[in-house]
Amino acid sequence: MKTKRLYYLLGLLVLVLIIWMVSDTFTQPGASDLSMDFVEVGKYRNENNTGPIKRIYAVAVSDTLWGEMEKYGKLMPHTKYGNTQVFFFLDKNQTPSKISGEEPHFEQNFRKYCIAKFEKKAMGEESFRRYPFEERGQ
Repeated sequence: MKTKRLYYLLGLLVLVLIIWMVSDTFTQPGASDLSMDFVEVGKYRNENNTGPIKRIYAVAVSDTLWGEMEKYGKLMPHTKYGNTQVFFFLDKNQTPSKISGEEPHFEQNFRKYCIAKFEKKAMGEESFRRYPFEERGQ
């Protein structure tokens, strides 16, 4: 009788753990949980599947909440030894839709509209810069 109780207790424990893991899986934070609107206008991903993967995004945002932009950047996919860059723009019409893997990643005339840049480098080092293309001293 004691072993039967032990099996029921272990079964109940396993069931609780499975329910906890499944609920945790479906309640992960995403871009829809942020307090701003983000519209991905342009993106680039290199075709290299054997080496470092480079991802570049041009995103139109609805506000200048810097913390929310940084959180969005952290939610973007990243591959070990790869590089992910997210450029933020305030107006969808002033956001580049064609992104290149080479510098500059988009046409020069869009640089003045870029309000922030998030980058996650090869070893997971993250950086967030406001107005990344402004000249220092102005």
